Amino acid sequence: MKRFENILGPEGCGSLGHFKRRTLLGAAAGLAWLTPLSRLLAASAEANSSTKRPKSVIVLWMQGGPSQLETFDPHPGKKIGGDVKAIDTPVKGLKLADTMPLTAEVMDQVALLRCVTSKEGDHERATYNMQTGYRPDPTLIHPSIGAILCHELSAEGVEIPRHVSIFPGPFSARGGFLGNKYDAFKMFDPRGQLPDLPRRVPEDRFQARLSDLDVLENSFAQGRRQDLGSEKTLHRDTIRRATTMMTSDQIEAFNIDQVPTEIQNQFGDTPFGRGCLCATQLIETGVRCVQVTLNGWDTHANNHQLQSARAGDLDAAYSATIKLLKEKDLLDETIVLCGGEFGRTPKINPAAGRDHWPHGFSVALAGGGIRRGVFLGETDPEGSKITPETKHAVRVEDIHATIHSALGIDYEKDYQTPIGRPMAVCQGEPIREILADT
Repeated sequence: MKRFENILGPEGCGSLGHFKRRTLLGAAAGLAWLTPLSRLLAASAEANSSTKRPKSVIVLWMQGGPSQLETFDPHPGKKIGGDVKAIDTPVKGLKLADTMPLTAEVMDQVALLRCVTSKEGDHERATYNMQTGYRPDPTLIHPSIGAILCHELSAEGVEIPRHVSIFPGPFSARGGFLGNKYDAFKMFDPRGQLPDLPRRVPEDRFQARLSDLDVLENSFAQGRRQDLGSEKTLHRDTIRRATTMMTSDQIEAFNIDQVPTEIQNQFGDTPFGRGCLCATQLIETGVRCVQVTLNGWDTHANNHQLQSARAGDLDAAYSATIKLLKEKDLLDETIVLCGGEFGRTPKINPAAGRDHWPHGFSVALAGGGIRRGVFLGETDPEGSKITPETKHAVRVEDIHATIHSALGIDYEKDYQTPIGRPMAVCQGEPIREILADT
């Protein structure tokens, strides 16, 4: 028990420990206001599940590097504090910036890491590091969290992409050496219908086109059998999955127009808010991972105004995501990660901005398998660096190991890359202090 004495205090992070477990996952809950098919699938899955386990991840990605000092780790009245004020939360000793009043109300559902460190201070490299748990390697592309989930965890009955990126940035989540089929399906504002899905010709003509295409596919497959001894083609599989998605009732999960206005308003009338609402529907249908990106955090100038505006968009959508998942009894099955590639410097520069700071920033985790109402560490009040070697630091790779452990994935498992190179799922160790069953 001594390991947990300082877990709720701002003195620093609890020490890291080693934890490993394997477990079966529970299946998806059904969409409450969507199709009868979705509800039928969920009822069947729940009936066959003896133990509910976390099964999915929502990544709320703050592209550009949110300032920990204007969001999750304020220091008002100090030299590094800037212009924000601090507000109370339901968690004793934990305060948030006044830019996030709605989020403050749900912090009893969150495990907040305020001493995360990275060795990457460039946007592209740091994004790769945070999304994969590995630093960039010119010889290999590592899979993102969502790609690993889709590879490791089954999703029977799901007829839409299991890995989705809403408002994808320039560094989208990828399948890496696991293959392009694990890349995220990209989409933008979920308001209205997904483009390219409706047929542009009548049903009979559409079927005739598929029949004609099948003639070409068969001819190509015969050539492969003669040359390679196999008739399998990735193209045919892609066509099959695309036509299945076009005719599936589950595509309604991408549509938020049928959601009651009251619920839509809770997420905020912003593209990001609509993306977060869509993410809850996709997870409810059985999608493994949804990443929703909120851009605009790179505030080298005019930091307070720009960070406050972005924090306002995040505040409504993040708090509503936590509340809705809990109301639908999905929070125990879904891990919600909120963070960016790094934080911002404690020092305010001459342009009233904050620069890149990978030496101690904040990442919030909530939901399945994660302890609730805890916080670890803080930005150093004097603005000093937290390094990976610091006793109480949390490394990026440790966050990955924690998520995999909470989902029942063997984080020490070795993959074989296409060239036969062994590669572990991740290099970190689970953060025992924030795992619910430790």
